[in-house]
Amino acid sequence: MPNHCQVTGRVPRSGNNVPHSQQRTKRWFKPNIQNKRYWLPSENRFVRLTVSTKGMKVIDARGIETVVREMRARGEKV
Repeated sequence: MPNHCQVTGRVPRSGNNVPHSQQRTKRWFKPNIQNKRYWLPSENRFVRLTVSTKGMKVIDARGIETVVREMRARGEKV
């Protein structure tokens, strides 16, 4: 699935557009997905991740090493 964050697991959600007339129509709430390349010092290589902007903040806070270790523990391919 292309709209899937590898770090946080965020996926598109469905909902409704609700105008003033209250006539609901279906819509999608899509996460802000970006392709990012991070340097992994322990393996001396770059890893390419599909992450949401929230996932980027998680990587900045915890560090790329910790996040990659958690992803591999979940079974995510890095």
